This record gives sequence, C-alpha cells and structure tokens, in this order.
Amino acid sequence: RLNKHLAAAGFGSRRHCDELIKKGRVRVDGIVVTDPGTKVRTGQAVAVDQRVAAAQKHVYWMLNKPKGYLCTNHDPAGRPRALDLMLHVPQRLFTVGRLDEASEGLLLLTNDGALAQRLTHPRYGVEKIYLVQVAGRPKNEELRQLLRGVFLAEGKARAKSVKRLGTRGESTVLQIVLAEGKNREIRRMLAKLGHKVMQLRRVGMGPLRLGTLRKGKSRKLRPSEVAALHELQRRRDRKTNLKTKPSAPQQAP
Repeated sequence: RLNKHLAAAGFGSRRHCDELIKKGRVRVDGIVVTDPGTKVRTGQAVAVDQRVAAAQKHVYWMLNKPKGYLCTNHDPAGRPRALDLMLHVPQRLFTVGRLDEASEGLLLLTNDGALAQRLTHPRYGVEKIYLVQVAGRPKNEELRQLLRGVFLAEGKARAKSVKRLGTRGESTVLQIVLAEGKNREIRRMLAKLGHKVMQLRRVGMGPLRLGTLRKGKSRKLRPSEVAALHELQRRRDRKTNLKTKPSAPQQAP
C-alpha cells in the first residue's frame, strides 16, 4: 500500500502519509495518486513534492526537548523545531507524539511509521510519565478527581496515576502518568481544578526513560530499548486483537 511505503520511507506516521496522499502531494511514476490504498509495485518511482520516497533503514533517537521548541515538521513562522536539534542525523525523522512549546523532556524521533502509529494511537494506551510543578497546594480530593476524570471540550480526560512528590515554595511537584494523548491534556486538566502548570517535563514513555540526558541533547536508542518498544507493540496488538475478536457462537442445547 502506498501509505505504508511512504511511512517506511520516513515521511511520517501512516495517518500523516494518508493526508499527504489525499492532498495530491504524492506521485507514482509521475502521476498524482490520491488513494492511500493504492498498491505500489517494485521498481515504481514514488515521490512526495518532488522528493524521492525510497525505503530507509529504521533509526530511533531520544531527545531531551527544551522549552521553546515545536514538535512539527514545518512551521510557517520559522520558530525553532525539535528537528532543528537533530540535523546531525542523515535520515528523515519525525516526532512520535508531541510536547507543546512550553513543555520539555523525553521525545522519541524515528522514521519507523508503523511503530509510531501504534505508539501514538489512543487504543494502545502507551503510558507517559510527567513531572509537573503546579501553583498552590492541590488537595487530595483534587488529585482523586484527576484519576476519576476531568471534562474537557473533546470529552473526559483522566490520569492513570498521580503522586505528590513534594513542594517548592508555594508550588507542588506531582508525578502524573497518562495513557491518553489529548492536546495539552495535563495543563488543561489542572487548569480546570484551579492550578496553573508552572513546569512540565516528560521523563518516561512506555519502556523508555529520560535518565540523565541533558536538555537539547540526543542519543540513539539502545538495541534493548528498540526491542522493548517492538515488544510493547506486539503485546498491545495481541491485547487489541483479543478485545476485538468476536466470541464463538454458542450452540443450541
């Protein structure tokens, strides 16, 4: 399939590649194709905006994103992007999920579109761990409300776990684990409860941990980390298939 071919060539997740195709930006043997399900044969020339789309070796990088950097491939305003910190990598990378401009911490970058699709899809529920400094002293009942769920514009959002780690002056440091991916989710949930987020840093994603990686620096994932990501994907696939598999019809007595 054309969308799978583009993802393997490092043009983004399969969903993003679907959009590239539908917008008429993809050509196969010089002809614009707008159906993501189009089959591509060996030897056919595929290009996106005149750039050749050839399969690349998959690479996996971790970046400690500083504040002020965007998780986007293109920014018309020319603001700094996380990708600007990865110019030493020859492969075409894209970010797996996003951290907003004011947030920092662990960011996974790869050209493996299939893996990225699964790690970011809501039904896979990949856990992300955040250290969050909030203004004030959230009450225990407010922390329990984060676990029960807070209603946002697009529906209920809830944390998988919340732990109070300590205080800094008049602020509180929390560890919050999410298994969802709504835009600016933690900031909006806490704002609903009357607590402004002062600092937000992601320190974990699935089996990955930020560790001592300095701000603005990046490193290749270790082979064990890549294997753990793929094993997580396989476990989630099996779990999802079990949930969606129809039960066997019962025989009449």
